[in-house]
Amino acid sequence: MDVSTCFWFLSLCTCLAHGKPTLRKERVLHEPELSREPHEDNQSYQYDHEAFLGKEEATTFDQLTPEESKARLGKIVDRIDSNADGYITVDELKSWIKRVQKRYVYENVAKVWSDYDLNKDNKISWDEYKQATYGYYLANPEEFEDATDQFSFKKMLPRDERRFKAADLNGDLAAEREEFTAFLHPEEFEHMQEIVVLETLEDIDKNGDGHVDEDEYISDMFAHEDGGPEPDWVRTERDQFSDFRDLNKDGKMDLEEIRHWILPQDYDHAQAEARHLVYESDTDKDQMLTKEEILENWNMFVGSQATNYGEDLTRNHDEL
Repeated sequence: MDVSTCFWFLSLCTCLAHGKPTLRKERVLHEPELSREPHEDNQSYQYDHEAFLGKEEATTFDQLTPEESKARLGKIVDRIDSNADGYITVDELKSWIKRVQKRYVYENVAKVWSDYDLNKDNKISWDEYKQATYGYYLANPEEFEDATDQFSFKKMLPRDERRFKAADLNGDLAAEREEFTAFLHPEEFEHMQEIVVLETLEDIDKNGDGHVDEDEYISDMFAHEDGGPEPDWVRTERDQFSDFRDLNKDGKMDLEEIRHWILPQDYDHAQAEARHLVYESDTDKDQMLTKEEILENWNMFVGSQATNYGEDLTRNHDEL
């Protein structure tokens, strides 16, 4: 592979990784951009910060002093208090968290839109996407013979086309903004759930039998390279597979069992996070938060090093 081909190949890898979350080690679909780290109450607030602020804002903690951070947090609290009664309820906090999470999804689409809308008609056709992503490969397939071990383009392209057509609700093979958002972030759209489940099966099912057995389930999250004993968490995951993933106890997961695993219907992450924040900060135990209670426990919401709320505060409220 020559230098120009290598450069294009690396660019394609970056594009695919940035655009479509098809390869995941964490398969359970939480709300967008929440940390994989579990809650560690009163110790590590990374999950809380990312839920409350969004991941990008939560990574800039060192830009403000504690005093500046608390002042800006107070302004955000005013915006969360939708009925302006001076109290933040679980529902208001849940709505804010969902807005922050949804904002990340649409901002991600906005960042890459111009890369694919080649004719600038404010739509992205399948042909435009295919050309932007696979054009060089399609024109020069002979140059990618050595890359087959890393990427199987022949499998990736029809998989993308299948997902694109599922997102294209009016069937015109030209995605408007919402349709393209469903294409890049299918986990956010109910009509894309079948694609999410199917792609997960295809990712993990290494022997191609249409099911995921225990070893495939484990190998998706753990590479046993040193030949030593499995870590405790892997043994726990094996128990999880037999006790909770393999519902019909046939030793493998089918599509419905995979759906039950990655798209749990009985747990609302935004609601759970909102309840957690209220519980940890509600000093008078009235199940609501005042601005004073939030500012008193500001570390949980924004971190001891603070964060940059400038962009967030200058937005039109309707954008959040």
